Amino acid sequence: MALSQGRASAASRLHAAPSMLRARACRGLRLTTGRAGLARPPRNTVQAFADVNFDAFRPRPVAAASRHVAHELAPPVKQHDFLVIGSGIAGLTYALKVADYGTVAIITKDHASEGCTRYAQGGVCAVLDKSDSVGDHVRDTVVAGAFLNDLHLLLMLASAAASAARAVEVVCREGPARVMELVELGAEFTRNADGSLHLTKEGGHNNRRIVHAADMTGAEVERALLASARAHPNIQFYEHHMVVDLVVDEYGGAPHCFGADVLDQRGNIMTRFLGLSTLLASGGAGQIYPNTTNPHVSTGDGIAMAYRAHANVSNMEFVQFHPTGLYNPKGAGSTFLITEAVRGEGGVLLNKAGERFMTSYDDRLELAPRDVVARAIHDQLLRHGDKHVWLDISHKPRHEVLHHFPNIAATCLELGIDIARDPIPVVPAQHYTCGGVATGLLGETNVQGLFACGEVACSGLHGANRLASNSLLEGLVFAERAVNPSVAHAEHALRNCSRQLHYAAASADFRGPRAARDLNPALGEWVATRRQELRDVMWRCCGIVRRTKELQAARDYVVSLYIETKAIYKNYGINTELVELFNMATVAELVVSCAMQRKESRGLHFSADYPQADEAQRRPSVINAELKSRYDLSPYMRNMPSVLPAGIGGPASANPSKRLMRKSAPRELAVRSAPQDL
Repeated sequence: MALSQGRASAASRLHAAPSMLRARACRGLRLTTGRAGLARPPRNTVQAFADVNFDAFRPRPVAAASRHVAHELAPPVKQHDFLVIGSGIAGLTYALKVADYGTVAIITKDHASEGCTRYAQGGVCAVLDKSDSVGDHVRDTVVAGAFLNDLHLLLMLASAAASAARAVEVVCREGPARVMELVELGAEFTRNADGSLHLTKEGGHNNRRIVHAADMTGAEVERALLASARAHPNIQFYEHHMVVDLVVDEYGGAPHCFGADVLDQRGNIMTRFLGLSTLLASGGAGQIYPNTTNPHVSTGDGIAMAYRAHANVSNMEFVQFHPTGLYNPKGAGSTFLITEAVRGEGGVLLNKAGERFMTSYDDRLELAPRDVVARAIHDQLLRHGDKHVWLDISHKPRHEVLHHFPNIAATCLELGIDIARDPIPVVPAQHYTCGGVATGLLGETNVQGLFACGEVACSGLHGANRLASNSLLEGLVFAERAVNPSVAHAEHALRNCSRQLHYAAASADFRGPRAARDLNPALGEWVATRRQELRDVMWRCCGIVRRTKELQAARDYVVSLYIETKAIYKNYGINTELVELFNMATVAELVVSCAMQRKESRGLHFSADYPQADEAQRRPSVINAELKSRYDLSPYMRNMPSVLPAGIGGPASANPSKRLMRKSAPRELAVRSAPQDL
């Protein structure tokens, strides 16, 4: 990867001193559990269970500080300069670059290679052809986004200089350089006979600008990035570790993020990770729908925990349904994606009668944006009562089809489908979360020290609909742009936030309902049932075409589920399945809430009750946990005779439903507590 001369020199210094700003820390900070060296004493209400030395702020075991505290009560605390939550293209790119300045922890809840990046087929956009231009790429992106791109930046607390720029222009302009960095890193993309990069075309693009590795682009990008990250001496991986919540405290009247509470899924223990800057790169929330191309890890964890930490969340109603997921009635779990590039290379859509139906919907035919094609397929299925339509590329030369789409060909062949001869049965499937944690042009959120990029973020690039192959590009560009502000915040935290860092370490307490605890059979069955119910409700009531009555029904369900799950979560203990359900319920409620706010049809949000776009509503939807309640939740509380199902039990013996009913019901959902109060 091409690094600047300044970064290269910084990297050479770090080999001798692995902690980020060691000299600065030793000169300006001296933190212990005592009061010596602190600008302000630690909070008197906190009993210190651990001695944390932030002089060098380097990861090492934390020893017990007080002789009066039993050693077994000391919670595990780990320290790194930078925390990265997620191991896809955004997280790995950021980690490789910020590791030139300090130690990095990459926390991922499965294998590091498991995530949406790995399954991306199409490619990465880049203006590399002389006949193409950045202006054309910008135009295609804005048209696909229904002209909602960038508007939410006006609501961010970014600098005037940063706000003056536009996310679409930034990504399209800086994208080619980021793609070439992947090439330098060793990513092997498909090339022409003359050695130049082969560029394909996808829906919504007016030019060939998609760099790809056959139909396995994401897997190749992940391979190259992961190999480099594993070889870097300043990067440490924590696989099978699920981030439960962010550690947030206040400094200067603003919330600051100082780390995360993490569940070690294999050891079944909780650990507090402390960091000077934290990047969310945990992907989207496809698992709130039953038909999704997303892997099982995509449960909206990053969006949910950021929302609980009072980060702004924007445009959650814009859920992208990919038009062509492989129809497999015997399949379970994720839906296999048939990349947009199949249509870009000449594939046509046919209904069961063999008619090419896109001629009736859009002049761009199969290369219309994804929302248009998905609704057309949805309409055909409703009209004819069919379960799928056909995607046919058999009219193209066999060798071209098999050369360009080897992965799709092999997968379909397992089902008895020869794509060079037979049409492919396809149906729409949830594919991408266009909304997310609202960020500025440097990946910054309204929570200081918390950055976000990739699918978890809402940067302003996609607007109301994502243009094909802009997702990997977004992760690359904003990961690069988040590095300098992350380093700057780390310096700020070392200089000014000693009290908060000390408190974050000393207040870690994972006993009782905050302890890791396996599911018992009763709770396991309850979680599995509610998870499937949630997914079915979202598909029926908040899917490709939406109606007000159905959205109301979805809201009734997800709010009730949110309250139930939160009560159990607060009283039972922490485990992966329960935390995932809590996060899914949180994100589903955000999606439905944003959808109900938008009284128009725009991009991916199509309302049968408001089928036209309304220029007066061409603005982003923004939700923050600080905002006053959107609903009166008292009906949900009154109609819940018991929150905890029989036989579930938990560390807290009292039924939480009575305590919940005594609380202010309208605040229960809209003003969600910080992590330590969950």
